[in-house]
Amino acid sequence: MNIEIIKCLTDNYSYLVIDSNKNALVVDPSEAKPIIEIIESKKLNLKFILNTHHHFDHVGGNNDLKNKYSAKILGYKNDKDRIPGIDIFLTDNEIWESGEFKAKIIFIPGHTSGHIAFHFYENKFLFSGDTLFSLGCGRIFEGTYEEMYESLKKLKNLPENTKVYCGHEYTLNNSLFCIEYDSKNINLKNKIFEIEKKLKKKEPTVPTTIKDELACNIFLRAKSIEEFSKLRDLKDNF
Repeated sequence: MNIEIIKCLTDNYSYLVIDSNKNALVVDPSEAKPIIEIIESKKLNLKFILNTHHHFDHVGGNNDLKNKYSAKILGYKNDKDRIPGIDIFLTDNEIWESGEFKAKIIFIPGHTSGHIAFHFYENKFLFSGDTLFSLGCGRIFEGTYEEMYESLKKLKNLPENTKVYCGHEYTLNNSLFCIEYDSKNINLKNKIFEIEKKLKKKEPTVPTTIKDELACNIFLRAKSIEEFSKLRDLKDNF
């Protein structure tokens, strides 16, 4: 299974997952054009569109891609009225499977009330949308601090070698916040060094891993809901 990281809009990432038969799915297509370019150049068969949540910068390319390739759109069942073109309604803990594609659906509200992650557990990778970022977590728009804290706990418990593909290139800004409030963390200092090297080469800082996030992400290191809530408020004004 191969993953193509696609830069979209200003700082979004969409992802093409490609199987051995050149069948593909796309995760969170912010816009259609850059995705179509890769599909056409690699002669892929786009079968599915996976949405982690309903925000426009994650579903903006849905209809164009569906119309062009007759791809089926997957999203959380309670967001059926908010995800454009949705065909397949997913539930928490469901195993969704088609051909070589197989993912467990993890319901992770907080950023939105209908946010999910796609855990391709046999391939050891996760699409976390705007819930878990490299060195950060999403803003709480529709949910509560408790919901986001519990959602992150679900992701914390995944195998440490799981690769995490998130929705945005926020890592550098997130790292500045983490080091401000976790200044003695040697793992974090080493991670920042690697981040800066990648950015100088104009490379994505994703994927990260659950292991790295447990060691470096201050939101995952929070030991209580009170600590987490305080950090989230501080980050909102950072």
